[in-house]
Amino acid sequence: MPESMIGLQAALDRALSPCSSLRVRAGRDLAPFAAAPEAAEVLLGLLLDVADTAVTRWTAEALARAGTVAAVRVIALALAEADDSHADWMQTGVQDVLWMQTGVPDVAAVCVQLARDGETAVRQGAAEILAWTGDATR
Repeated sequence: MPESMIGLQAALDRALSPCSSLRVRAGRDLAPFAAAPEAAEVLLGLLLDVADTAVTRWTAEALARAGTVAAVRVIALALAEADDSHADWMQTGVQDVLWMQTGVPDVAAVCVQLARDGETAVRQGAAEILAWTGDATR
């Protein structure tokens, strides 16, 4: 089994941990694999973590830092199901990445791409994230 697949499986296993710090680590480790359906599903669950919103916040940051269409799409999908608290923590995670001076992915450009997604929830979430990108530049 390739090393990247071993890392993916280990991260998927950590996501099931009762320990929130291990779930945070899982979110960080899974973010680069957001295009893989099994990772995307688990990342969605981590963004909506019912036990600890720290998992939500750090997973959102990791996904925003990845900055891929697949990663931002997971955040957009989670927003459709998120309560206000989870949405606020996702916004914090995304904006913390946007406030960095260097190496920041163009999350706004990804949101523009996602505005044409086939799923309504993704389009709506992308619009919300796009608004956050404007807030972060003020």
